[in-house]
Amino acid sequence: MIIRQIYTYNNYRNFNYLIGCLKTREAIAVDPLAYNLCLDEAKKNELNIIAVINTHEHLDHTGGNDKIIKHTGAKLYAHHNAKKVIKDVDIGLKAGDTIKIGSTVNIDILDTPGHTMSHLCLLVRGKEEALFCGDTLFNAGVGNCHNGGNPLSLYNTFYKQLIKLDKKTKIYPGHDYLSNNLEFTLSLEPNNKNAFDLLQEAKKENFSTSFVSSFELELKVNTFFRLKEKSILESLKSKNVLSKNDSPKEVFLALRELRNNW
Repeated sequence: MIIRQIYTYNNYRNFNYLIGCLKTREAIAVDPLAYNLCLDEAKKNELNIIAVINTHEHLDHTGGNDKIIKHTGAKLYAHHNAKKVIKDVDIGLKAGDTIKIGSTVNIDILDTPGHTMSHLCLLVRGKEEALFCGDTLFNAGVGNCHNGGNPLSLYNTFYKQLIKLDKKTKIYPGHDYLSNNLEFTLSLEPNNKNAFDLLQEAKKENFSTSFVSSFELELKVNTFFRLKEKSILESLKSKNVLSKNDSPKEVFLALRELRNNW
């Protein structure tokens, strides 16, 4: 399997991706906003883009569809409920669908509402598993729910689906927010050495734009996976954003609300 993580150098700090088959050189482009960078990367790696997949309907993930398709003739895939918003979708995807690229790449489709209610994650199966998670999960953070999303749905996505994935699974998010997310973690859990050490690395030039996390690491540095940590609970209560009900669900919702204005 070939994975190319492409940083877009825009104000939104988007990542675009190419996922390709080593044998046939066929590939898909995931959320290819920076279509020119994606086309250049495909050419450099001798990849033939046969499909475009949007994780969700926001313009910073769909804005390059037309140009990629014009240059390659690729088919467009998206969540079946996003077909009214994303124009010219060829194939609507649902939970449990699978996509095969070439002879070596198998992708399971996860329906992961929260950031929006029509959001997909792509779970690439194989010797090494990889999750292309759009704006659901970020390095050390989670997506917001401002534009058509729902925090409770996001919690359910995390704790009914993502938490069950193999801990070695690599994480490929839709944006680079690593430094800010680690600072948020440390604001609530100042003695988290893993988060502190990673933040020092993230401050180095170009580190965060090529960094690849895993669930194993996220469990150590991502506040939204650390809902029972005593220092996090105490921090939330000191800020009066958590009631006496400190169930994991209420902690997650309090964290998401706090992060909105942090």
